[in-house]
Amino acid sequence: MTLSQFNTLETSIAAKHLMDCCGSNKWVSNMMTHFPFTSEKVLVDLSAKIWYDECGETDWRESFTHHPKIGDVKSLTEKFAGKEQAGVAVATIETIEALAEANTDYENKFGFIFIVCATGKSANEMLQILLDRLNNTLQEELHIAMGEQQKISIIRFKKLLTDGDFSFLKVSQITTHVLDTALGLPGKNISIRLQSKINNSWQTISQGITNADGRIPDLLPQERTLKPDTYKMVFDTGSYYANQNLKTFYPEVEIQFSTFDETHYHVPLLINPFGFNTYRGS
Repeated sequence: MTLSQFNTLETSIAAKHLMDCCGSNKWVSNMMTHFPFTSEKVLVDLSAKIWYDECGETDWRESFTHHPKIGDVKSLTEKFAGKEQAGVAVATIETIEALAEANTDYENKFGFIFIVCATGKSANEMLQILLDRLNNTLQEELHIAMGEQQKISIIRFKKLLTDGDFSFLKVSQITTHVLDTALGLPGKNISIRLQSKINNSWQTISQGITNADGRIPDLLPQERTLKPDTYKMVFDTGSYYANQNLKTFYPEVEIQFSTFDETHYHVPLLINPFGFNTYRGS
């Protein structure tokens, strides 16, 4: 379907399609006040503005309820162990059982299911992200989960408008990569938190783990720009080296940096067990 074809749909049908992208009635209602949409970019930009500026906790929680709950051993086995996709290794039963248990722990702690943009992530990566996020506060998880929902909404827009033009979409405004200079290799499976100072306290607003290239390309949803301010990245280097049975002088590396506009900011980390370096990359 093209955007032009979508714009000719009856409003009730168009609204239903939008509800399939993000299950918040307020979000859909506010989006439909701009229907028909003049371009795919307008559609995406409006979706972010309404989601972040006009919706609140009630709306975010409502959208979470529209996701299928994939947390029991049977459903996780079908998702991760039944087949191999794009080179992602088949999950072991131990990993699946650990995922099921962590999903239950998450819902019991926060009152909603674990929301993550799972595209391209293996079961092991999902488990690490889930266990990391279990350590967050409720307010942190609400903001992280609503950011993950926006990533999912964009993916669903692209699936809905299969003939649409989404070439304008860029990478996350803030990106990072880690290079282990002791090995000369990317630092993979490192947990990274992006934090903002809220009420004089640092709060995690996005979270992920580095991939095989040592990168996190989707720390923020595409087209999401943060206001110029000071932010912080926290790299869990202690766990990274513990998994290699190595001691490190730095259990965590914290990098504070300032943004000045809406351009792209790349914050690399060069790390070894007893030293690190950083700079503004490109």
